[in-house]
Amino acid sequence: MVKNLVIVESPAKAKTIEGYLGKDFIVKSSFGHVRDLPKDNNAIDIKNGFKPTYVVSADKKEIIAQLKKLAKEADTVWLASDDDREGEAISWHLSEALNLNDAKTRRIVFREITKNAILNAIESPRKIDINRVNAQQARRVLDRLVGFELSPVLWKKIKTGLSAGRVQSVAVRLVVEREREIEKFKAESAFKIVAYLLVNGKQLEAELPTRFKTQAEAQTFLENCQGATYTIENLEKKPVKRSPAAPFTTSTLQQEASRKLGYSVAQTMTVAQKLYEAGKISYMRTDSTNLSQDAINGAAAEITQAFGADYAKTRQYRTKSSSAQEAHEAIRPTDFNAKQASTDRSEQRLYELIWKRAIASQMADAVIEKTTATIGISTQPNAKLVATGEVVTFEGFLKVYIESKDDGEQNDDIKGMLPPLSVGQVLNLDRLQATQRFTRPAPRYTEASLVKKLEELGIGRPSTYAPTISTIQKRGYIEKDNREGKERTYQVLTLVNNALKSETKTEITGAEKGKLFPTDMAMVVNDFLEDHFPAIIDYKFTAKVEEEFDQIATGNKQWDKMLENFYGPFHETVESSQNIERSTVSGARDLGVDPNTGKKVFAKLGRFGPYVQLGEENEETKEKPVYASLRKGQFLESITLEDALELFKLPRILGTFEDKEMTAAIGRFGPFIKHNNKFISLPKQYDPYTVNAEEAIAIIEAKRKADAEKCIKTFEENPEVQVLNGRFGPYIVVGKKNVKIPKGKEPGELTLEECLTLAEQTPDKPTRGGFKKKTVAEKPEKEAPKKKAAPKKTASTATKKAAATAKKK
Repeated sequence: MVKNLVIVESPAKAKTIEGYLGKDFIVKSSFGHVRDLPKDNNAIDIKNGFKPTYVVSADKKEIIAQLKKLAKEADTVWLASDDDREGEAISWHLSEALNLNDAKTRRIVFREITKNAILNAIESPRKIDINRVNAQQARRVLDRLVGFELSPVLWKKIKTGLSAGRVQSVAVRLVVEREREIEKFKAESAFKIVAYLLVNGKQLEAELPTRFKTQAEAQTFLENCQGATYTIENLEKKPVKRSPAAPFTTSTLQQEASRKLGYSVAQTMTVAQKLYEAGKISYMRTDSTNLSQDAINGAAAEITQAFGADYAKTRQYRTKSSSAQEAHEAIRPTDFNAKQASTDRSEQRLYELIWKRAIASQMADAVIEKTTATIGISTQPNAKLVATGEVVTFEGFLKVYIESKDDGEQNDDIKGMLPPLSVGQVLNLDRLQATQRFTRPAPRYTEASLVKKLEELGIGRPSTYAPTISTIQKRGYIEKDNREGKERTYQVLTLVNNALKSETKTEITGAEKGKLFPTDMAMVVNDFLEDHFPAIIDYKFTAKVEEEFDQIATGNKQWDKMLENFYGPFHETVESSQNIERSTVSGARDLGVDPNTGKKVFAKLGRFGPYVQLGEENEETKEKPVYASLRKGQFLESITLEDALELFKLPRILGTFEDKEMTAAIGRFGPFIKHNNKFISLPKQYDPYTVNAEEAIAIIEAKRKADAEKCIKTFEENPEVQVLNGRFGPYIVVGKKNVKIPKGKEPGELTLEECLTLAEQTPDKPTRGGFKKKTVAEKPEKEAPKKKAAPKKTASTATKKAAATAKKK
């Protein structure tokens, strides 16, 4: 007989909690959501108040059966899912699916998995908060309505398999608009003047606050400084205080983990989930910067012990977001004494970040003495050079932590102190330099800075950021990529020993690492939604919907009325979209005429992506067009005729090797070299438009060597069977099937019979296709079946197929 059944969301959490409760408690996991909307049109009864129908997920039927049996036997059932709307909904769904009796059901919540928190929760149970459940239901139903009705419109008008969503489409819009902003940006240059002065053998840098727009102006300024004397005219010292950042919320943790640790948004949440379930940190989905009194006391004790009482300063942060629930806490360690949280490196690094940020938030201000020296130039009385230096007089929170900044934001690094100076002191000039500098466009988004922007706009909530970022990448709208920069020249004028010299130098500009780039498909879909469904991707509208969810959660708005107000106008727009001509939304462009052949050149969007086409099909002469894929960084909307004509230079014949032609081309999976009917991927440092025969031969030979090292054993009597060395260790290949080698078996000693037996014992992988279950917060409905990619033989083959498909449509 079970006295108490506690149901949590994850098995890891169940294991941790079971250790805190006595023998009268059994803790089981529901493994997340147990019910969802079915995949058909009958999921939502629109006419009867948008009433949803829920079904138990196929993979949860066995779990529900087990939990039902235990719940029937138990005296009391404790629903202990997470303390947020999603968690409240899980508890409600469990109550419904298990047919729980209200009299013996208790809802308990906690923000950390510690013994005290669990026992306190047991002491103060409550009922399921139906308002929070309704807020979650409203989100789920609204997102289903948008996905279910809008995605098919995209399939008909643009391409099968596309999806749209209330939050994901807004996120895509942000990335598309930033890309276009960068594309239109015209860099302007100005000359920055820096004097390098000598003070007792040490170098002092002083800058002219104004910049010169032209090289001529900068040169005139330097010429006027010939023979000048540089004197300290004023010294100003003032203390400056710097305060620590607030403890982490979900979004600030994602941002800082990206900047400091290089983690993706999804990786941060996965690692944080493990730390939470192990009882090491408080709940990781929160928009509150509040800390409990116990946490503040724990941090103060740790700071006093480690650094002294002067370093401790109690702070209570208030969250700017009006929707933040202050009863919740920021992300913090459950025990500030614990420096080690995990043997896993990723978990430990994230834990240290959380620990440092939370500790720093309860530490004293840093006190910095800032010195500003104003330096006069004898030949130019109206021009003043300024040198600034900083010295930390009291470290305060800087002893533990300093926040990082995104691209383009002011960094808070300490500049360093100036050498001893005095008013009237004459300084010797080492050199005076005018350097040409260029304005930069707004930086492309990283995953973390996109989350920051969404939060600033009031779009999405802590639980939606990671799934949204993952979804727009999986759907092929956004690519996380690195891009090489371009070389640019700039001018440097230097006055040294009263002589002026001019140099032309080079720098790399525009290099990107881990940034988000829109695809052509993103641009076409974004423009279509902006033209025909402006409300769906309107920033203010999407933020207003989030506010309405908040009002439902607090009982100030009825969820069915909110959905009714949204659905009416939206459905009308969907209905009217039937009249939109498909040809008007394809993104296709007529680029002009090839001067050499007189044939028309087009840019189009095909099944495998964007491509350019030279000429049109001639049924009489059977002449076919020529196709070429666009390169990375090229877009349908901005590619020029000149750019397109360059693309037709592939495939290129590089020469011969072993009496066989070598060809460079670009295929669906990137650039490659074809030789003797084999396709070899071109390494990143090579360009298919410039790679030469010598380099190609080296690439072919390197590939052969790698293949030879990969092969451990082959069998003459059955060439389809091989023992190979793979990325994750040795494995067996039998035809198209990959087979694991059991532990204890020596790969080089396997016999043919053993390989075939192991292959028979290995189940076939299920065929790809059909509908794949989604677990993200905002999931588009009815995803199109994924088709297995066919290997490409030439650069033009894939785009020919794409063009043919487009033409049929």
